[in-house]
Amino acid sequence: VQLQASGGGLVQAGGSLRLSCAGATSKRTFTTYNMGWFRQAPGKEREFVAAMSGGGGSTDYAHSAKGRFTISRDNAKNTVYLQMNSLKPEDTAVYYCAASGAMWGAKNYDYWGQGTLVTVSS
Repeated sequence: VQLQASGGGLVQAGGSLRLSCAGATSKRTFTTYNMGWFRQAPGKEREFVAAMSGGGGSTDYAHSAKGRFTISRDNAKNTVYLQMNSLKPEDTAVYYCAASGAMWGAKNYDYWGQGTLVTVSS
């Protein structure tokens, strides 16, 4: 599956952004992929942000994202979203979407998008 992330930009602290990730599949339908969002801040390792199961029935969030970020998906559009509210300067990072063909709960992701930069100013 090929993934294209978009929606990043510059926002003030306390603001909101919605990231989108469009998937193009060939051998499997989009619904068979669990989708995740990760981020990598300058000088730091990539970290998990949120994930959603293929059918949308299960979600998982990093502690830093709980209560502020919401992952969702529209399988008819082969797209997953990350709604980010109450943004903080420490949320500044390149955000990546990823797809996993494994069972829900597995930590390995097989496919990665190119990343979209989110910058939160104080």
